[in-house]
Amino acid sequence: MHTLPQATFADLWRPHHAQHARVYDAGLILAGSLLIALCAQIAIPLPFTPVPVTGQTFAVLLVGMTLGAWRGAASVLFYLTQTALGLPFLAGGKAGSALLLGATGGYLIGFVFAAWIVGRMSEHGWDRSPIKTALAMTIATALIFVCGLVWLSAFVPANKLLQLGLLPFLPGAVIKIGLATWLLPTAWKILGRNA
Repeated sequence: MHTLPQATFADLWRPHHAQHARVYDAGLILAGSLLIALCAQIAIPLPFTPVPVTGQTFAVLLVGMTLGAWRGAASVLFYLTQTALGLPFLAGGKAGSALLLGATGGYLIGFVFAAWIVGRMSEHGWDRSPIKTALAMTIATALIFVCGLVWLSAFVPANKLLQLGLLPFLPGAVIKIGLATWLLPTAWKILGRNA
């Protein structure tokens, strides 16, 4: 019986020397933030809601699960900092702190918590089993939706909240969870380190 290692995918190549490890971690955080920014540009605006369909959520969950809790959450925070400073990293190339406080701000806040949660789960081997990967991604996705809907409720009528902030995004969420469920355990299996 194998015990689950307390390491993420990114930890496989982490240098042992403390100074090199700090540089490595900083590079991963930067790379994670840029991956989220890139995937945010895969955006499909929906005319009936202020919330677009994007690849952003998948990137957030993938970054969290491959980098672990603190580096994943730090990647999202760095991504949000870059957008607040004016880099066009939000969906559709938008930027600015005002947008972070707009109708979609709750989803963005939820990204930080979701990255941390899936990262923590991956540190306990959840990214090595398809069932556990799917469960981790589902929990984190639900958290993003909860944060997003609570925030969005200040901008849209209560009777339209689910129609504008949840239901149109469920099919995409299922696809993203399915892709991650295949991708991460497969990568571990290729390396011969599955649980």
